[in-house]
Amino acid sequence: MFVNKGPLLIIGGAEEKYSGVTILEKFVDLSLRNEGQVGILTTATKIPEEVGGEYKEVFQNLGIRNPITLDVDSREKAEDPKILKDVEGLSALFITGGDQSRLTQMITGTKLHRLFFEKWEQGMVLSGTSAGASIMGKHMIVNALTKDSDEILQVEMDKGFGFMANMLIDQHFSQRSRFDRLLGAIAGNPDLMGIGIDENTAILVEGDQFEVIGEHQVLILDGKENSFVEVNKTEEGSEELTLSNFKLHTLTHGYKFDLKNRKLLIKGE
Repeated sequence: MFVNKGPLLIIGGAEEKYSGVTILEKFVDLSLRNEGQVGILTTATKIPEEVGGEYKEVFQNLGIRNPITLDVDSREKAEDPKILKDVEGLSALFITGGDQSRLTQMITGTKLHRLFFEKWEQGMVLSGTSAGASIMGKHMIVNALTKDSDEILQVEMDKGFGFMANMLIDQHFSQRSRFDRLLGAIAGNPDLMGIGIDENTAILVEGDQFEVIGEHQVLILDGKENSFVEVNKTEEGSEELTLSNFKLHTLTHGYKFDLKNRKLLIKGE
């Protein structure tokens, strides 16, 4: 499913940038496998100079020469020949956090989006944190409408970049109590596999499996073999679920997951 494509390093947000930089060191190690520059895509953030400058400094300190920032803040820029030429020379791309809706609005469906996909299929390393993690799937959660009591009323979905076609990725997962919204999203789309990634934690996807890297855990919701799904709307507009036979996995640092067979790979086996 992912063979011969570049590795994907998908980060749940709030990764350590100056102390305990395990995840970003991994990105640098992967990037140095290929010849070419490292690009930092700042579209998701409204403060691109600050965020891009911070990552640029971190990556330089970790051994990357001359990383470049890609400040694509309009669909016109996503069609700009100069930006496309810069991307042609990349060995790795890092997508910063912010608002994932901005990535969809400004890049999805453009020449830049198609070029990202082509470069990845040719082996370019791709990484994203927070919003940059959510955008990796074909679909993504952009919002979860709630009441004052924090009861989830409705999960809003949008299109992602499509690198992980059968996966729905959520980030800041445990820290922002996002289990209910991921469960609601998977209940409505049981063909997708939900991946909830904690802060300062990542999955490294290579081939048909991923490995967990970092401080906390990754949760996987799999509804493919469900025997019953019913979503009822209450008078208040919230969604209440009746589900059966959904699978739940949680993985910590060093554990691997088989994406093809949808199962944990036990260490030593």
